[in-house]
Amino acid sequence: MTLGERLKTARKFRGLTQDALANKIGTSRGVITNIEHNKIEMPQSLIINALCDALKIDQEWLIKGIGQMESSESIKSSKVLSEIYSLAKELSNEEQLYILDVIKTYRNHFNPK
Repeated sequence: MTLGERLKTARKFRGLTQDALANKIGTSRGVITNIEHNKIEMPQSLIINALCDALKIDQEWLIKGIGQMESSESIKSSKVLSEIYSLAKELSNEEQLYILDVIKTYRNHFNPK
């Protein structure tokens, strides 16, 4: 797979259009199109970093095709969420609502809108 094919795979995996991805990283759809069609041999590191951050993919996978597509942070997050789900499903509905309220309160405290 080429870098362009890997980018397209990751973009579609995340359910984004070329326009949406371009908007997310602050560039034009043409840049995304050109990368996906391998018209740009090696995008600037600023673009690579933005793509990897926006798509939550591993930079080495995008550039060289080595390793897993998802970044290690994304994999860790998935494991944590899976464990939270496993533990929470054993709780009563009332307990689940309490935990949800705790999470929302925590989020609002550290990330006020």
